[in-house]
Amino acid sequence: MKKRFGIDIDGTVTCPASIVPFLNKDFNINITLDDIKQYDLNPLVDVSESEFATWFTNNEAIIYEQSPLAEGAKEIIVNWGRKHELYFISARGSHLLEVTKKWFLKEKLPFDHIELIGTHDKINTAKKYEVDIFFEDKHDNAVMIHEQCQIPVILFDTPYNQDPIPDGVIRVYSWLEAERWVGEWLKHN
Repeated sequence: MKKRFGIDIDGTVTCPASIVPFLNKDFNINITLDDIKQYDLNPLVDVSESEFATWFTNNEAIIYEQSPLAEGAKEIIVNWGRKHELYFISARGSHLLEVTKKWFLKEKLPFDHIELIGTHDKINTAKKYEVDIFFEDKHDNAVMIHEQCQIPVILFDTPYNQDPIPDGVIRVYSWLEAERWVGEWLKHN
């Protein structure tokens, strides 16, 4: 049976370390993904929140253009796209829709819809599009989407999302593991 997948983009479809080279270069630091222990990146750089926000606004398009795919994501997303509807729901601002679509086309990733909502609160969008399952890397998003939408949420493990998770949020360590879990879930749903 065809399902509608809600899928976050950054840190889920893209490699969670995509921003690291930009931070290292522009802030003259030397970090890795393992150094990012929380979703807020500002504590890693020695500038004010407003300076960091300005830097991010000025650089986000190029970061998104150059983001590599997460390991194993492409083949699985392509396969899912043949059987299911893929709705990519991201906190990116809507002004980045063209950049985002170009990246999907360059990477040859299928999509039925891309929704850039400009906020991390994805609950209303997940409800609006009646997604059956969600894929996320931000811990609080995963928990809230699961609790409010009563759907399973696959949480891709990163150093910044290590808080405990409730039943219904499934921590996976790779796209292959996500694919296996979804395969079992589809047998019963």
